[in-house]
Amino acid sequence: MAQLADLAAETRGLLGWPRLCAHLATFAQTKAARRACEELLPFLKISEAELWLERTAEAIDLSETLPGGLSFEGVHDIAGDIDRAERGGMLSGERLLALASTLATARRLRRTIDDRAERVLQLALLVGDLRTFPEIEQEIYRCIDDTGEVADRASEKLGNLRSAHKRLRSEIQRDLLQLLQRRASAFQEQLITQRGERFVLPLKVTHRDSVSGIVHDSSASGQTLYIEPMAVVETTNRLIEGMRAEQVEVERILLALSARVGESAPELAHLHQVLTELDLAATRARYALWLKAVRPNLGADNCELAGVRHPLLVWQERHEQGVPVVPVDLPIPGSVRAVVITGPNTGGKTVTLKTLGLAVLMAQAGLFVPARDPAALPWFDSILADIGDEQSIEQNLSTFSGHIRRIVRILEAMDAGSLVLLDEVGAGTDPQEGAALARALLVELAARVRLVLATTHYGELKALKYTHAHFENASVEFDLASLAPTYRLLWGIPGRSNALTIAARLGLDLQVIDAAQSSLSESDIELDQVIAALQRQVQDQQVQVDSATRLRAELERQQSDLIRQQAALDQREVQLRERQDRQVAEIVSQARSEVARVIRELQRGNATAQQAQQASAALQDIAENYQSKPPEPPAAYRPQLGDRVEILSLGQSGEVVSLQDDGQVVRVQVGVLKLTVPVSQLRPPGSPRPKLPARSQPVEPPRPPAPANPEPLVRTEAQTIDLRGRRVAEAEALLEPELNRQRGPLWIIHGHGTGKLRDGVHEILGRHPRVARFEFADRADGGNGVTVAFLK
Repeated sequence: MAQLADLAAETRGLLGWPRLCAHLATFAQTKAARRACEELLPFLKISEAELWLERTAEAIDLSETLPGGLSFEGVHDIAGDIDRAERGGMLSGERLLALASTLATARRLRRTIDDRAERVLQLALLVGDLRTFPEIEQEIYRCIDDTGEVADRASEKLGNLRSAHKRLRSEIQRDLLQLLQRRASAFQEQLITQRGERFVLPLKVTHRDSVSGIVHDSSASGQTLYIEPMAVVETTNRLIEGMRAEQVEVERILLALSARVGESAPELAHLHQVLTELDLAATRARYALWLKAVRPNLGADNCELAGVRHPLLVWQERHEQGVPVVPVDLPIPGSVRAVVITGPNTGGKTVTLKTLGLAVLMAQAGLFVPARDPAALPWFDSILADIGDEQSIEQNLSTFSGHIRRIVRILEAMDAGSLVLLDEVGAGTDPQEGAALARALLVELAARVRLVLATTHYGELKALKYTHAHFENASVEFDLASLAPTYRLLWGIPGRSNALTIAARLGLDLQVIDAAQSSLSESDIELDQVIAALQRQVQDQQVQVDSATRLRAELERQQSDLIRQQAALDQREVQLRERQDRQVAEIVSQARSEVARVIRELQRGNATAQQAQQASAALQDIAENYQSKPPEPPAAYRPQLGDRVEILSLGQSGEVVSLQDDGQVVRVQVGVLKLTVPVSQLRPPGSPRPKLPARSQPVEPPRPPAPANPEPLVRTEAQTIDLRGRRVAEAEALLEPELNRQRGPLWIIHGHGTGKLRDGVHEILGRHPRVARFEFADRADGGNGVTVAFLK
């Protein structure tokens, strides 16, 4: 067990885990959480890692709904204070204030989480039994002032003592000032100073006999004596005695407060631990957001990491002006037990090993991983690695011997749940023997561990995939035109060393190159040609996949635009119908009023029967011709699998490929797209579209006066607000003042991203009373990455 722990610690060092922990610690807000981050280790149980992944997800949710996320301002490292108080020690006023501040912040954090308990269940459980001791906090604030000193109000005795001290100081000051004024010529200057606890005056040495008193000091030149006049000696003695009594009372108050802290030490220690764990969750969330990381699915059968980036290289890129990090894909099926990575030097093979190793360590320590969603990883009982070419100087071992010694230890410590990472396996010795040893070692590891990844230059290892079912090949891509690695990982085909090609490009004598080429066996040349052809084929397929992906994204965008436009037209149609109905109802109401007026006139004898008949006929005509009639309900249409249907909102036909939600929603194949469409939006091909209820003489709604030619929109910096990189809550806080202040159009830059910020901005605009309408900007102004809001 000790050997496994030592090997695991060595592996973390080889992978750069301590540096990652140091980076993580910079996102912590409290001292205790920073220390915990620097000492962070992967968990031994998957349940513990899953708990922290869930806490991190909840902290991310809070960071997106609370401005600034969880704030730990006011939290101090009080663990040492609690221990000191529990052992009967006395805490200073400053430390007691730090404790009170921590209690207040803990109560605020608990209240914040309790208000959102249904969304953050694990964090709510964490603070569920938290006691914040408001009585201790209030007592500390009553007894200690803002400077950390014990306040006069702490006790009646202390207040009386300090009042007496004030009177005695005033009396001493008065007596000394009077003496300075009476004997001004005897003193160097009109100054009252102190030596220790005694008040003294600067007396000229030549007037030593003119003032009676006690000399406490003299100047460096010997011309000035600092004398305490006898007139104030007794008063000063009483002041010093009072000050000693004051100090005793202050210590008594501090000890009493410290004792109260000591009595509740276990609960206060628990509070401090909960605050540290809360900050650890918030720290993980901040790091995940900065790293653009995703939550991994732990315990999966396969390894699925798409676009995973080396976290230390990301830090180097952003903080140390490093080169952009190239993401790699690690799709390893559950049936694969060994992956052999080949390719030229400096191509990124070792970085790939370290990236996977760090991703696994991060996931098992409850951290999100820097990859695209979804991400999945098996649970590994241990991560063991042999990376690097350090020689063991102490043991006088060569590079090869050092590698073998570590591999021996790995073989002794590993088990069926281990992940083993080997860099340049079998290197450092005779190539033929090294290749044979590497082959045997990989076969053995594949049979005994969960997964092994190994990098190598040996061509013999490339054939393991074709003779052993649980092996897979991968290679790092190399651009021969630029003699530079692309750092992309190609799966399913082995890599080429390209040694002769690179040497020729670098200027090595062609005769040497030709001689080396001729010494290669025919099988080696054919294998190299096959690999080159496979790599070209993979590259061509990748270009086609990228093109198809872009085309599909564009088609989906256009389809979304069409559905949105159709929905707007449908809404407009409904509004027009409602408007017409209101106008008809107003006309009918006016006609009825006219009939009632004529009837009243008839009753008074002021109208003829013909007038009444005409008014009644007019009412009947309006009711028959203009009032809308309820439409007849259409026959329910229920498409079946394989039916051809027409999507009303798109005017396109497709085939039903699946039924969902009890047949209320279906999936329709339209060309290369599969769309989810409500049944209400479907009709059999060729059937008439539903129309508005017919009216014999439809009432033309009043048309607004034709507007003058609209002026072209001119975008200025003052009418533009950039919200990229903001959370929705932050965006709303920045956008609200602009919506209330601006006149005319306002350009809002939200970018594309995941669409969450864009949707949040549209929701804010949709409910704001000053927004008349909004739409995406023209392509030249940013297209779908910018929204233009037209303000009333």
